Amino acid sequence: LMEKYTFLAVRKNDEYIYVGDENRLSKVKANLPSYGNYDIELDGGIYIGGKSPSLVKGQDFRFSDGGQGTIFLITDLNILVPEVKRIGIQILISFVVIMLLTAILLIYWIYRSIIKPINILKLATNRIKDGDLDTSVRVESDDEIGQLCEDFEKMRIRLKDLIEDRIQYEDDMKEVVSNISHDLKTPLTAIAGYTEGLIDGVADTYQKQDKYLKTISMKAKEMSALVDELALFSMIDSEIVPYSFKKINIHDFFVDCVDDVKIELEVKDIEIEYINKTDKSSFVLADPEQIKRVVQNIISNSIKYMDKEKGKIRLEIKDVITPKGPSDESIQVDIRDNGSGIAINNQPYIFDRFYREDKSRSSNTGGSGLGLAIVKKIVEGHGGKVWVQSEEGHGTKISFTLKKAER
Repeated sequence: LMEKYTFLAVRKNDEYIYVGDENRLSKVKANLPSYGNYDIELDGGIYIGGKSPSLVKGQDFRFSDGGQGTIFLITDLNILVPEVKRIGIQILISFVVIMLLTAILLIYWIYRSIIKPINILKLATNRIKDGDLDTSVRVESDDEIGQLCEDFEKMRIRLKDLIEDRIQYEDDMKEVVSNISHDLKTPLTAIAGYTEGLIDGVADTYQKQDKYLKTISMKAKEMSALVDELALFSMIDSEIVPYSFKKINIHDFFVDCVDDVKIELEVKDIEIEYINKTDKSSFVLADPEQIKRVVQNIISNSIKYMDKEKGKIRLEIKDVITPKGPSDESIQVDIRDNGSGIAINNQPYIFDRFYREDKSRSSNTGGSGLGLAIVKKIVEGHGGKVWVQSEEGHGTKISFTLKKAER
């Protein structure tokens, strides 16, 4: 009881037979209720004010001899109240400290999770507004703000790629316009020259007139082919060319392709060899007109860069070989020549639009640089792939695949 600043007093009739603290009892004795006037249970109590404020709890009972008894628990509030105040102040201080620490942690979390990412987004937005698309947004967070920053970063990369593609396209267009202007100027100059020769009477014999007219016709056809090639690539690049897929007999189709170019190759003293290692009754699903254009463009490219006196071109058809053996799903077409070959540094770019390995643009290798780009677009439009193998000075092999069709 002393630890609770409390003492015990037992009263029998009007006499106190036990007192834990005589001095403190003397200060409150006169205010203690008499027997029968105490209605409060032990868990209640009464307050006694004055110079010695106390909290009194009591209980009446009867002694074995019938005497009236009351037991009191008296707590000195002069000591207890300051102690309670001290504990209350400590609790209040602890609460304030905890709140301050919580507020600091909350502010740090808000800054790290919300304010800092928003500032990064704001900085990146201002940079993008000024045309700088190289400022990345990196936030290590998986919450909504982090996802927003991740989406913004993807948007920045996509926007940068689109702008770079647009710039590259504009550069390519400038180059192709320059190339086509050069390539059109040559036949136009020839046509104008030979036409003036006919008008001025320079071609004064039938043989000269016939030669002039044939030259004019040839140059006009070159111009027409160049314009048609550019228009075709524009449609293919925009994916507006409707493919007319048909079941084509592999052997018969490529025999026709070889026959179509054989005369031109004989004139240029170039030998062509055709080898078919597939089942001659096999079929592919393809647009015959477009695949024939693929073969012609590859062979035309071989002709342009043929530097041997006796040129050779080999067209070979075979089944695609897989780790499990020949495939029943695709065939591979190899077109090999013994021309000048392609430098290893240039090989990754030969299927790019407007790319020309020959930067001098001589009359022998003139063109728009669209031939192999058209090849790639058409082959990929058929679900196949195309690639090149070449050794400088020893020739080039361009291969592509086509899907087989059910018989």
